[in-house]
Amino acid sequence: MVAILLGAGFSRWAANLPIADELFDFDIEPWGPREEAELKRAQRIKHEWDVDNPEGLAEQFIAHCLERGEEQRRTVLWYITRRLSKPFIWREWHAGRWRRHVLMIDENRKFGIDGVVRARDFLLKLTAWRRFGVVTTNYDMLPEYAFGTDGFNYGVPGEPLQGRGPYPVSTWRGPVTADGNVPLAKIHGSVSWDSSARYTEGRRGITGDALIVAPTAEKQVPPELLDVWDLARGILSSSERVLVFGFAFNPYDEAVLDLLRRSGKNARAVLLIDVAPPIDAAQRVWPRADIADSLPPPEGSPQIKTWLQGTAGNDV
Repeated sequence: MVAILLGAGFSRWAANLPIADELFDFDIEPWGPREEAELKRAQRIKHEWDVDNPEGLAEQFIAHCLERGEEQRRTVLWYITRRLSKPFIWREWHAGRWRRHVLMIDENRKFGIDGVVRARDFLLKLTAWRRFGVVTTNYDMLPEYAFGTDGFNYGVPGEPLQGRGPYPVSTWRGPVTADGNVPLAKIHGSVSWDSSARYTEGRRGITGDALIVAPTAEKQVPPELLDVWDLARGILSSSERVLVFGFAFNPYDEAVLDLLRRSGKNARAVLLIDVAPPIDAAQRVWPRADIADSLPPPEGSPQIKTWLQGTAGNDV
């Protein structure tokens, strides 16, 4: 097996989603007076923090908000999930009013979004070349949209997801299940999850009550994600090749780096896809691995196929 590690740089490349230092551009369209008020609150909180911390990082701002009480916590988490869901929200006029939806995993409307098509073309190409599992720190649903429910699973093939299938098909037509062969470990949660269920669409990216681990320097893994971390350990420990796309290896992300280091001891070959590849940081995580010459973000690079189909030890 090959482990594919997707960081924020993958979603930035595929769908122009912001990385951490771009996150608070407030580039969303509020829906109604409630969202307008929430957006203004988020802007005010960020402005006040910036005045006191002109050189501060986005991760530090988020950590500050999470410690300042429920209102600030709720506001910043709502904004983060709302911003990362922006490209996947669509509107329709129904029953005399505009209604808002987030793309479901299997609906064809998703292929009208360039970022989904780009992610699909890249990831499905890999499935034709090697068997692999995906570990990602991203909350967005690009992997789910790319594979469809017949292409991935969250660790248990056949797991039923809550919610309807492609509009207008509803749950009474039968449950939607994640039946694919590609295990997908979203170790920081997802805009399509909450503390009680996993869903067929990303509505929690609108409401803000998604199960996510916010991008701060002191991340704590909630109990609801422990099985996801176990899945990531399984993917990494069974892989002698690791393809890393857009993961920054930030030194403060100690839990993830420890996961990669401990579970990735069998890695013999690592390929970095990045505009500024962190080769030294990757070598510290995998000191016994061959860190291949890095590649810029691909447009169907044949070097990736060659690397994936190479051998490392008894990799099969």
